[in-house]
Amino acid sequence: MPAPAFHVKIVPDDTMRWGLTPETCTGSAGRCSANSPNQLESRSRMNRIDKTFAALKQTGRTGLVPFITAGDPDAAWTTAIMHALVAAGADVIELGVPFSDPMADGPVIQKSSERALARGMNLHGVLELVRSFRSEDAQTPIVLMGYLNPIEYFGWERFAGLAAAAGVDGVLLVDCPPEEADSVRPVLDQHQLAQIFLASPTTTPARLAKMAALAQGYVYYVSFAGITGADRLALDDVHQKIAAARKVIHAPLAVGFGIKSAEQAVALAADADAVVIGSALVEQLALAGDQEAAVRAATRFLAPIRSALDAASKLKAA
Repeated sequence: MPAPAFHVKIVPDDTMRWGLTPETCTGSAGRCSANSPNQLESRSRMNRIDKTFAALKQTGRTGLVPFITAGDPDAAWTTAIMHALVAAGADVIELGVPFSDPMADGPVIQKSSERALARGMNLHGVLELVRSFRSEDAQTPIVLMGYLNPIEYFGWERFAGLAAAAGVDGVLLVDCPPEEADSVRPVLDQHQLAQIFLASPTTTPARLAKMAALAQGYVYYVSFAGITGADRLALDDVHQKIAAARKVIHAPLAVGFGIKSAEQAVALAADADAVVIGSALVEQLALAGDQEAAVRAATRFLAPIRSALDAASKLKAA
C-alpha cells in the first residue's frame, strides 16, 4: 500500500479530499453544516460502538479493544496493522492521536507518539488513516484517543465533521472530564461521535454519577491510578472497584491499563464487558522492521488473547 500523504498545514481545499463539497461546507475553516449529505447519513446510521457491544452481550463474549498509535511505527503501515488486528479478533480499535505531552501515558506510548510526530503525523493524517481503513472495513468501530490540544487547534466543528466523514465512531479525550464536556458535547452529538469517558479507582462518586448520565458507547475503566503500561495490576482490588462502578454506570465497561497477557485479560473479563490492551502491543510493534513484520507482530500478540477470552466465555456459559 502506498504511503498516504500527510500535510501539517490545513488548507481550505481539504474539504474536497473528504468528499465534502463547497455547498455543504462554509468558511475558510471548512465548517460543515448539519444539512450536508455526510452528516445526514451519519445521523441515520446506528452507532457502530453500540451495535458491537450489543452483539457481544447477546453472544456472551468479552470485547477486545487494542490501542495503537496512529503513524507508529510507520504511517504507511498503520491501516494494514489495523486490518490485522481485526482479523486477529479486535472488536473495537482505539487509535491514538500523537501528542507532544501525553501526560497520562507511560514511556512506551510517549515514545510511540514521539516517533509518529517525528515522521510528520498529525490530526489530519490520523483522519486520513481512518478514511483509508474504512475503504475496506465498514463495520469495526474506531475510537480516537488523545488530548484536547490538537483538536482545539484544529477546530471542534471542523474536526467533528471530518472525523464523522472519515468514519470515526467515538472520541476519548484524556483531559476532558465529564464536568467539562458541555462545551464539546453538542458538536460531537451533531456528528454522531460518541464521547468516551475515563473512570478510575480514584473517581469520586459524584463524578461517576455525572459520567453515568453522559456515558456514550462505553466507559474506559482504568485498572489503577497511574500511567499506561505500568506494572501495578492487582486483580482482587480491580474486581472490587469495577463492581462498585457498575452500581452507578450502566454503559459497557472496558478495562485497561497494565494488561499484558491473555491470563490477565481473562481474569478481568469476569467483570468487564471488554478489555483494552495498549502498551504491550505498541511495544511489540515498535520492534518491527517493515510492514509485514508489524502485521505478524499484531497477529501474534492479539490472536492468543482473543482465543483465551472466547474459551473463558464458553466455559462460563457451560
